Amino acid sequence: MCVLRLAERRDGALDARQVLQVGRRREEEEIDAGLAHAVGEPPSSLGVVEHEPESRCGSARCETAAMPEMTIYDLRVTVERIEGRSVCGLQIGDFFEVTESSRVRIPEGRHFCLYALSAVIPLLPAKQRKLPEEDWLEKETFVACPDAEERLIMRIERIGERTMRSEDLT
Repeated sequence: MCVLRLAERRDGALDARQVLQVGRRREEEEIDAGLAHAVGEPPSSLGVVEHEPESRCGSARCETAAMPEMTIYDLRVTVERIEGRSVCGLQIGDFFEVTESSRVRIPEGRHFCLYALSAVIPLLPAKQRKLPEEDWLEKETFVACPDAEERLIMRIERIGERTMRSEDLT
């Protein structure tokens, strides 16, 4: 049965041994309902159907896509100033770094306030990338902690640049 006609047969039940035509190729897959295994036991090994990259798009002129590379910035978020009273224990100069796209590093023996982190984290993925010059986030580097009594101000700075493959980032 062609996949395109599958919607026409909504009322009919499909047999597990039916043949589906995908990308002008026919495949038949055997399914054995008795392959269930007990919880905690590894499943028995199953056969795997592998296709050449060209068969994924169904066209002879399909080419395997190259893995794109991109530039990503390592960041440092530093406590720039505290205009109120510091309740969380952070001090001017305390910092954390984000490297290799997603690795958070806090110096040994130090900490960083969870609420200050929550204010800055949504901005970090954008700051890791080069944005258009006119974008406000490209120009802005300061973020305020949400604790109104503390008035803690953090600075986001780019401290390094690295080239990474897209597939390593997702």
